[in-house]
Amino acid sequence: MSQFSSEDEAELQSLLRELLKGVKDRISGAPSVECAEEILLHLEETDKNFHNYEFVKYLREYVESSLGAVIEEETENFTRGDGHAVGSGQDTVVHAVTKRTRESTQYKQMMQTLKQTMMVVVESLINKFEEDQLKKEEMDRKSQHEQSSSHYTDNCSDSDSSFNQSYAFIKHEQLQVISEKLDPGRPRELRLEALQSLCYAPPSDVLSCESWTGLRRNLSAALTDPDPELSDKVLQFFAKTFSSSPLNVTKDVYSSIGSILSLFLIGLNINYFFFFLCSRYMEEIIENTLSFLALHSEQAMSSPGSEKSLEPVHLISLLDIKATWFKKWMHGYYSRTVVLRLLERKYKSLCNRHFKQYYLEFVYFVHSLCVLGRLVMYTNGRKLFPIKVKKRRDPVTLTDLVVILINIMYQHPKPSCGETTHADSLSPTNLVMEVLRTLCDRTECAVECLYQIPVIETLLAPVITLLKGKLVSTTGLTHIADMLARIATTERGLSLLLYDRNLVSAEGENISAAHVVVQFTQRLLAKELHVFSELEIPPAVSGAFIFVCRQMYNTCEGLQVLRPYSLHECIAKAWRKTSSMSERVPTPVPGAPPAITSQEVAWEEMLLDNLLNFAATPKGLLLLQQTGAINECVTYMFSRFTKKLQVSRCEKFGYGVMVTQVASTAPGIVALQSSGFVQTIVVELWSALECGREDVRVVHPKSTPMDPIDRSCLKSFLSLVNLLSSPYAVWELLGHRALPNKMEYNLREMATSVLDLMDRLIIINSDTKIHSLFNYEQSHTFGLRLLSLLCCNLDSFLLLESQYNLSELLLQGQRDNVTDPPSGEGEFIIDGLSVERNHVLVRIGSVGGPSERRLPPRALQKGNDPYPWPIVSTYPLPKYYILDVPKALRTKQGKNRLLKHKVLLWMDDCRRQFCKIMATNTLTGYGMTHIQLCLKFTTRWPASYGKFLKLLREDSEQDLCLLLKHCQEFLSQQRVSVSSELSCFQDGYPGHDWFASTVFLLMHGDVGRSLSLLLRFSRLLPSAFLWPPRLHSSVHLPIEIAQSGIHPIYSCTAHYVEMLLKAEVPLVFSAFRMSGFTPSQICIQWLGQCFWNYLDWPEVCHYVAICVIMGPDYQVYMCISALRHLQQDILQHTQTQDLQVFLKEEPIHGFRVSNYLEYMEGLECNYRSMVLSDMRSILPRSS
Repeated sequence: MSQFSSEDEAELQSLLRELLKGVKDRISGAPSVECAEEILLHLEETDKNFHNYEFVKYLREYVESSLGAVIEEETENFTRGDGHAVGSGQDTVVHAVTKRTRESTQYKQMMQTLKQTMMVVVESLINKFEEDQLKKEEMDRKSQHEQSSSHYTDNCSDSDSSFNQSYAFIKHEQLQVISEKLDPGRPRELRLEALQSLCYAPPSDVLSCESWTGLRRNLSAALTDPDPELSDKVLQFFAKTFSSSPLNVTKDVYSSIGSILSLFLIGLNINYFFFFLCSRYMEEIIENTLSFLALHSEQAMSSPGSEKSLEPVHLISLLDIKATWFKKWMHGYYSRTVVLRLLERKYKSLCNRHFKQYYLEFVYFVHSLCVLGRLVMYTNGRKLFPIKVKKRRDPVTLTDLVVILINIMYQHPKPSCGETTHADSLSPTNLVMEVLRTLCDRTECAVECLYQIPVIETLLAPVITLLKGKLVSTTGLTHIADMLARIATTERGLSLLLYDRNLVSAEGENISAAHVVVQFTQRLLAKELHVFSELEIPPAVSGAFIFVCRQMYNTCEGLQVLRPYSLHECIAKAWRKTSSMSERVPTPVPGAPPAITSQEVAWEEMLLDNLLNFAATPKGLLLLQQTGAINECVTYMFSRFTKKLQVSRCEKFGYGVMVTQVASTAPGIVALQSSGFVQTIVVELWSALECGREDVRVVHPKSTPMDPIDRSCLKSFLSLVNLLSSPYAVWELLGHRALPNKMEYNLREMATSVLDLMDRLIIINSDTKIHSLFNYEQSHTFGLRLLSLLCCNLDSFLLLESQYNLSELLLQGQRDNVTDPPSGEGEFIIDGLSVERNHVLVRIGSVGGPSERRLPPRALQKGNDPYPWPIVSTYPLPKYYILDVPKALRTKQGKNRLLKHKVLLWMDDCRRQFCKIMATNTLTGYGMTHIQLCLKFTTRWPASYGKFLKLLREDSEQDLCLLLKHCQEFLSQQRVSVSSELSCFQDGYPGHDWFASTVFLLMHGDVGRSLSLLLRFSRLLPSAFLWPPRLHSSVHLPIEIAQSGIHPIYSCTAHYVEMLLKAEVPLVFSAFRMSGFTPSQICIQWLGQCFWNYLDWPEVCHYVAICVIMGPDYQVYMCISALRHLQQDILQHTQTQDLQVFLKEEPIHGFRVSNYLEYMEGLECNYRSMVLSDMRSILPRSS
């Protein structure tokens, strides 16, 4: 719709006339054209029917038809990330798209056309209006002439019969006469007649006359007259003018009423005004209101025994019990600034009286509470405190106010005005909780008002009393738990509850609020409090306090504090008891009442839900597994996940992080598989990848995806990556499972498992599989991208290679992709699949850090040679992908300096010398290795790789195999017998021993020295964490941990990585939460393969040395340093929604252990006592 036809212009003219009629009352009283324009400019803010006008709807449709395509195009550009950069002033896509749209040619053309058309329409309306006006004036003159001849002889007549009829319009001279008749010295009858005539006159004429100032003065005098008929007439006129008066007159009328009320303290229903006023009008209206409300009877205040008189604020409270007028004034910054400035400078006594007289009447209390609650929401409102109050020696601070509100909640737990819904909303408890919840939701308010020791003490006072065995009212316990849970959701509040030990326990010792809450929760679940025999505690109270604990134990630092109480066992015990009762319910009989109530079912689900939330942290997941309820919890989580339910009222994100955490362990992934979660993810992925939306009519054909992973499949792709990130997940889902390799696949046959995805999308080894896919290239590319990420974990790759012979399959695919397939000769065809296969082949065919190997990109280049990188069709890899490395450097001086200290404190001296050597970065300079350490896979590479790197001899492969066999035999003698169906417990440690391989390279392939070192190293604590096979179901572990299937590297090291990351690098921690990925997953991958493929060989050596010499806790500090080093990249890839892909595929560029040694030493000073002591507790016999 670029041009308007004559019919469009006629329709626009009709719609515009309708709009002007709708706002006639608003603009007819405007004293000037500028005021009328101001009213029209703010019509959307002041007219609630603005969007219902047909003219507005017409313009909206015109804008959408003119700019819809432009907006969609710009939105797609920014969504894909290939649009123009979004600057700091345009921090949202909306702003950026709006700016680009307004700069477009279509927008300028639309505005020009619209302006030209509207000028024609408005000019036509004006001409028609002038014609109608001339006709109307002619008729009015005739009518006026007839009235003048019958009622008065001239315009200045002051006879008794004048102005007693309705007028079409009124002249200024007539209003001057009315003003003179209203003079207080005139007779009552004459004043009454003048008021009667004024009420008949049009308000716009009266309010725009030159004699308004004198008229207002006489009207105010009439309003104070003892004669009620006179004052009623004035009020009628004021009520009539409020609906159509301009801003300056509205201010005058409002001020007049306020002044009269201030003089006589009479009550009147005064509507609040919340519109756009200029500053002088706004300030005068607000000041008149506050002046009126600030009035009080000095006699009543000085005579305690006398009857209390009603004051203005009492009457306002009756009219507006929840102080809506004050909330609206405080809503906008413009009016709020005026209110707070006047309160601070002139009317601070109003705050004092609101505070001290709340007990006078319930209505007054409610009104005062709403005013105070709104006041303390804002910074300048809180600055009014402390407030001096009569009968109180010390001023009332913000903390005092909150404490008093909490005590009011305790004293009035039930509604005081009946049991109706409206009465419940006005009960003191609900009103106080509404204020406190509002404060909790605002960080600054919560810090100043709630995160204070006296407030926490007041909240927990009834709880401590019950713990001491004394009987108190329990009706407010749910509200206490609600407030504590809200406080625990923020970092500041959680820290206050966990670490401030200012509460006196029942035993008389100083403890933190967290200890009080968990002790009370334990006794609630066990019903061990003596006073509970006299009280009936509903399950809702127990559930509310469990939820408070949950807000603490679903964080690493909270679990650290609550772990000694074994709360997971208490909740699991209560759940088993409730569950067993529901299982014993007999078969229902028709007509009989249900044997189990809905409350009992809700209680069972509540316990299961709270138990599930232990899985939010690595150590918590271990505790959940030890309860034996992990399968039931994951099934419950899956039921909520499929219904798209929120985790809790305090949780911002969904179940993504928790699912990722659970999938990191063997028992967790098995529980996800049995619950149906894995199948749901696979089916959703297959539906997005291979199935179209058959129920939607195709109007616009779907565009061909340009990215390897289409946007429609990205969410499912990332979910699958999170699910399969851990090698434990791959072992459990794919270990010892052969591919179906069917002779025929039904086109409607959907993949329902990870094995099906491997068979249909990755291992495509037959024409049948190709023909079974609707979108072969896109689906196979998707499968290869998934395979690339799986192979980033070396243990996962070795499993896939040993079972499915991946490398040979991919190589054959490259050999078949030539211009002459039958002969196998010709040039390679460069397409998406060959490029993706080439990348995977180089990735799995080489090992090395960022400066030790070169990976081909996935994108083509412009020019004659779009893909200059060599295509891999056979192994070994072309030399292009193997970077030149410097000769091995050995610093004998450094080794001697490390080994010559044989004094009593030799280890401390060794650490100091190590730090000095690391500072100069001269410890080692060994080159890297490109040897895949899998017996089946390494035989395909010549032994010359070791010779080329000057680390291994040509026959070192057999030596490495011998070392691995010795290690396996040695460790198998120290494993407990576990009866489990988990694949990780079958045939020993399922992964490769990367630490032993690292030691083998450090010892230059000497089997004897390597084995001797490993045997001696196994006696030390660092071996438990540097050497993963060392503690796999080991006899050195507590039996419940050894049989759990969860390695201490995950439950201990990864737990402290997440805990310290939140404190030290909070932006990175938040990025992980937003992405649904967990720091523990990538750290487990780094540590499990000794940083192979992520760091250069010298840094791998430094990692091993620093953990052995400085202590095993440096494993945690190493991960924190690496994540800190990657902070900018992590934040960037969080925005592009590929954080998982980046962390798994990309090495850690530019990271040097020596550069972060000082930072790690700082972490040691702050956290060693906690981290190292927990590591030692795992192996009490280790030193």
